[in-house]
Order: sequence, then C-alpha cells, then structure tokens
Amino acid sequence: MGRYFHSEVDIKSPWHQVLAAFWQRYPNLYSAHVLTEDVLYRGVTPSNHLLSRRLLTKTNRLPGWAECIFLTHMARAGYVLEDSIVDLHTHTFTTKTWNLNHNTLMMVVERCSFEEDHSQPWTKLRRGACISSAVYGLARPIQEFGLARFKSNQDKAMKGLEYALSKIQNEAPSHLHGDHRESSEKHKPLPPQTTPTQKPKQFV
Repeated sequence: MGRYFHSEVDIKSPWHQVLAAFWQRYPNLYSAHVLTEDVLYRGVTPSNHLLSRRLLTKTNRLPGWAECIFLTHMARAGYVLEDSIVDLHTHTFTTKTWNLNHNTLMMVVERCSFEEDHSQPWTKLRRGACISSAVYGLARPIQEFGLARFKSNQDKAMKGLEYALSKIQNEAPSHLHGDHRESSEKHKPLPPQTTPTQKPKQFV
C-alpha cells in the first residue's frame, strides 16, 4: 500500500497565463532543488493537442537515517520524466511526472490538471500523487518521508508558479495578449535539447 496525496487549488489567474507561467517557472528562488530541464519531444497532434516530454534533474538528498542504511554512493541527483498535454479547445492542461531512478527505494507518480474556471477568470488546479516503496520492512517510513517531502516541495512549487505569474503579469500588454499557442519556453535559455528519433509511446 502506498501513500496518496490529493489537493485542489484555485489559482486566481486566467488559464492562458498559468500555462505560460508553467513553462517559465524555472529557475526561481523556491525551486533550487531543480537543477536542469530538457525538452525531449514536442509536437502537435492532428486534433491540435500539444504533446511535450521533458526531463527534469533534481537534487535527491536522503534523510540522515536513510544514509546510514543505504549505499553512500547513491546518486545525489534524481531524474524525473514529465509528460504533458495542452488542449487549447477545452482549455485544459494535464501533466504526469514520475522518477526514473531510485524507484525501488521510492516511486512517486504525480498527475496535475489545470482547467479553466468558466464561472470566473481563474484556473482550477487538481493534483494527485502516489508514493510507494519496495524496500521490505522499511516501506512505511520511506513512504511517510516521501509524502512529507512531496508536500513541502508542492508548497515551494506553488510559490515558484506564483513568482512566474507575477513576472508575466508585469510584462507589457503585447506579451499578455499575443498568440498563446506558441510556447514561451523559447524566451529563456534551456540546457541543450535532444531530438528523439521516435515519438514517445506513452503520454498522460
């Protein structure tokens, strides 16, 4: 049995601004644990859905009690894959993230849905996550630690998103009312990107 997390938040900004801020939220003061981001794939489907796959590198420090048990040479960086789908027709944006390494020690799978609130110019964020561990005899404390760290990181993630939103909202009106279908990621430097030879088989 894993541990589960679920939350719903009203972001008091229009959906198109939240979408733009999502792509621009790194780097920020609240997410120093995010080291790099790389776009592995991006394309538009025949039904005009924007598909993206990104690789995020994050710090992966273990708690003190875990460092005494597990190998000291375990990688200090964690690699997280993020799949996302943007539907401009319904104004929904869905993401799924999961860790690629140390997944026997702890596996974290997160799904987020950003939806336009049609009753007011806000955005509804629904977030769910499952934290599990396959370490016999220690799964429960590892999962409890993972849940606590996840909650802490989500608080920082929201502050980072709000920071990106504030920058966007302070920009000139021409930037706010332009063509939002074009990714705003091109306006910031990113680590070197790689282009896959095949389209990823799995998306959210």
